[in-house]
Amino acid sequence: MSFTADQEELRRYARQWLDDKAPLTEVRRIMETDTGFDAALWKEMGELGWLGMAVAEEHDGAGYGFTELAVLGEEMGRGLFPSPFLSSVVMSAHLVASLGSETQRSEILPAIVRGDRRLTLAWVEGGDWAADSFSTQAADVDGVWRLNGAKRFVLDGHTADTIVVAASTAEGVALFLVEGDADGLTRTSLATMDLTRPLADLELTGVRGELLGTGEGSRPALASTIDRAVAFLAMEQVGGAQACLDMSVEYSKNRHQFGRPIGSFQAIKHMCAEMLVEVESARSAAYHLAKAVDADPGGAAIGAALAKAYCSEAYFHAAADTIQIHGGIGFTWEHPAHLYLKRAKSSELLFGDPVEHRERLAALLDI
Repeated sequence: MSFTADQEELRRYARQWLDDKAPLTEVRRIMETDTGFDAALWKEMGELGWLGMAVAEEHDGAGYGFTELAVLGEEMGRGLFPSPFLSSVVMSAHLVASLGSETQRSEILPAIVRGDRRLTLAWVEGGDWAADSFSTQAADVDGVWRLNGAKRFVLDGHTADTIVVAASTAEGVALFLVEGDADGLTRTSLATMDLTRPLADLELTGVRGELLGTGEGSRPALASTIDRAVAFLAMEQVGGAQACLDMSVEYSKNRHQFGRPIGSFQAIKHMCAEMLVEVESARSAAYHLAKAVDADPGGAAIGAALAKAYCSEAYFHAAADTIQIHGGIGFTWEHPAHLYLKRAKSSELLFGDPVEHRERLAALLDI
């Protein structure tokens, strides 16, 4: 897959902005905060137009496709940038644009574009990432929708202004907008290994919800949105794996043992070569999926399953080998290698592990 000149310019500027505004020293500071993101940087991203990159112009967005989001995702993954971009822009804004009424779109989307309102999507219950059925129930009580249930592993769930909640109704699956400060909603931040990716559990007890759109088409829209999230995550994984490869090659050139660079030793050469092959293969899978999301959002399931399985393992292998190549210093808190390893592991499990996606791929291909 090749990118246009405009997309390459977006990549160049995004890398420069992230290097200047969010180097790893800043990432370390942000990940230790209660919110897990920097509000000033979030607003600046809105001013740059990134939060509305794939939002229609009629709702104050730029009107681009998913490929532009994918370019940003690769650069954010390269720098481990902590932000609600995946949960709010990639997933929730897409659902609101796809299913929301005109009033909901006009109210919510411009606020997301400005950085004034952050959303997230809550669908997982238990340990299953599949969006097949939900124990969370929604019932119309005297003209008001009330939700009861629990959601797990909600991205940025502790800070989102609004949560899109998947629930079962008498008519089937539907999506509801729930305000973050709603009565009966309890949000609990989770202690996670990867501090750059905040997660939360939600408990809903008689929580008031607003039906997103009419409820029609909620299930397929939710499934395609999860594939979209997987595609963005795959781009993040490629960016992170490339950063690990670059870090390893640079260290192999500069670290000397027995009077010569360690990169001259056959074992290190083999590790770097194998890492390169996996990173480039992961890039091919992720780029193909990004194009597929733009070309046929409803038909990206096969590419999503393949990319999630391969990119997850490629990133983790790259991060683990990076620590081994760096030796003792790679295990220290001061070195960034452990941050990439933790992000690689959390990304491997997010939205389902490689085994789940291989099983899904086999089912989709009927093999």
